[in-house]
Amino acid sequence: MGMPFKLSDIVNVWVAERPSLSLSLLRFFVIVLNEVVQWFCRTMIQNMIKEGKIVPSEVTIKLLQKAIQENGNDKFLIDGFPRNEENRAAFEKVTEIEPKFVLFFDCPEEEMEKRLLGRNQGREDDNIETIRKRFKVFLESSLPVIHYYEAKGKVRKINAAKPIEAVFEEVKAIFSPEAEKVKLNSCAIL
Repeated sequence: MGMPFKLSDIVNVWVAERPSLSLSLLRFFVIVLNEVVQWFCRTMIQNMIKEGKIVPSEVTIKLLQKAIQENGNDKFLIDGFPRNEENRAAFEKVTEIEPKFVLFFDCPEEEMEKRLLGRNQGREDDNIETIRKRFKVFLESSLPVIHYYEAKGKVRKINAAKPIEAVFEEVKAIFSPEAEKVKLNSCAIL
């Protein structure tokens, strides 16, 4: 779901119709237009999240690519993506990156509801209706992605129904340098 035009197309047409336009005014116009486009994208993303829907791959991948490039690191953690098979395939095709591993927090719906409703972060999407929609979308769209990576031996599953502290300890163990060395020495793919 991209926009039917590019920012540069609008600027080029606008400038062509106004040859005496000053460079500073042009910069101001581009900045304002950029802000409008960003506001539109943020609003679209927020509305989709509120409805429990999946943000289009094109939008998400562009945001992820920008964050990865700005990070300047060859190691990064992407939380909550890919959310469906189309996301996965598009990300791997566009970025030419396949994850070393996928961290899967396996949590029953009842426990997830309890934790999300109890976190009191004031998020619009932390309501019972949206949470249930998100869980349904997860089962239909995201779980097949987990199965895809599981077949490749890349899933690290954590029982997230345990107390939060125990879950955190398991996560730390997965990311510890010792765990990485053991897995590399035993020829497992990270």
